[in-house]
Parts: sequence; structure tokens; C-alpha cells
Amino acid sequence: MNKKLLAVIFGAGLMLAACGGGDDEAKDTSTTDDGSTGSSETASVDAEKIVNSKCITCHGGNLEGQGSFPAIADVGSRLSEDEILNVILNGQGAMPPKIIQGEEAEAVAAWLAEKK
Repeated sequence: MNKKLLAVIFGAGLMLAACGGGDDEAKDTSTTDDGSTGSSETASVDAEKIVNSKCITCHGGNLEGQGSFPAIADVGSRLSEDEILNVILNGQGAMPPKIIQGEEAEAVAAWLAEKK
């Protein structure tokens, strides 16, 4: 009985961790060509940070895969950027769809496509 309860709690924790996260936007305060500082409200997408917060729970800390979740450390050698984006948006196997969306999904797909 205790093992079943522990498995349920662990599974629920994994699901909450995989689906968590907020819509934090960063201000772009980069310097323009004329030396002035621009201050626009554009989100700076850090694909590696997104992968570390949304993907490592299932795919492992080094993206080496774990359990029934595949390794994605070299996914760019198997799938194109468009195919990776399709998996992110539509899910595949045990991976639910839309864990990452929009501009973030596109940035993660491009980053992972470079992993060969």
C-alpha cells in the first residue's frame, strides 16, 4: 500500500513540475548602434533555460533520457527543427502537447535541432 501511495505522489509531483512555469518577460535594455540604450518590452527567449525548467524532469538533467522518456541530447541528428517543433506542440508518446508554446517553443526547437 505504501509503495502505491508513494508512486502516486511521485507521479503527481512529476506532472506538476513538467507543467509548471510562468510567463516571465524580460526587458531588453540592449545598446543600439548609436550608443543609446533601448528599453523595449520584448521577451528575451533563453532556450536553454526553458529546457532546464520544462524538459529535464522527464528527459534527464543532461537530456540523456530516463525511463520511458527518450534522450534528446542528440535529437538534432534524428529530427529536423520543424519535426522537433511538431513534437513540442502536438506531443508524442507519453509527452503531452503544448508544454511549451509560441516563441518559446520555436526557440527550444531551434536550440535542440543544433544538438547533434
